[in-house]
Amino acid sequence: MSESSLDSRGFVISASLLRDRVPSFDDYPFNLPAVKPLETLPLHQAVTFIVGENGSGKSTLLEGLAVALGFNAEGGSRNFNFTTRASHSDLGRHLRIARSHRRPRTGYFLRAESFYNVATEIERLDEIEGAGSRISEGYGGTSMHEQSHGESFLSLILNRFGPEGLYLLDEPEAALSPARQLTLLARMHQLVQQGSQFIIATHSPILMAYPDAIILGLGENGMATVVYEETEHFQLTRQFLNNPQGIMKELFR
Repeated sequence: MSESSLDSRGFVISASLLRDRVPSFDDYPFNLPAVKPLETLPLHQAVTFIVGENGSGKSTLLEGLAVALGFNAEGGSRNFNFTTRASHSDLGRHLRIARSHRRPRTGYFLRAESFYNVATEIERLDEIEGAGSRISEGYGGTSMHEQSHGESFLSLILNRFGPEGLYLLDEPEAALSPARQLTLLARMHQLVQQGSQFIIATHSPILMAYPDAIILGLGENGMATVVYEETEHFQLTRQFLNNPQGIMKELFR
């Protein structure tokens, strides 16, 4: 294991909301449950999960964090600078990032909803004459538009992600079967051992089972650290798997 992977501080230690610069906590995105009470977002040196119901603001929070860290709002590496539709919030401009002395060798912001746009941008850049080596070679060499959504996700994670990287993933389970989510967990662990840091917004009880991670749960009263077995995702999944017919009967009556 490299020396950098033993560093306990990761790349990003925390993100703080500059509350005195917020124009109004009644307006989007500052009125979201994830943002309105936010002061400081603590981040684990290896893996941080941000979980919560739809509409809680976890994806908006992750997007703001990604923008504050220099990533393109629609996804990709820091070298991507394209806009398909300018729909991101200005949360990133109101976050202060606390960093360790370490600097990532690479990084990526993966968001399921705009990954198609990233794949299209890669193809566009590859078609530019004189641009040097094809960008797609770093993604496995096959156009991601010629793969299924899940295959292209895995191709990205297995080929583009490397050691000592900073990776922000927004609902990566959206395109992955349960078996492929296990593949993602294995790849994450390999990269963590090589000094990488992950920040992930997810609904997946499979992914958030990653050992020793911080799980930050979003609710009506803001954010709190949650034990895996106490997350609603784990409890509802366990209840359903233990008694699917009983749950169905209750739902349908």
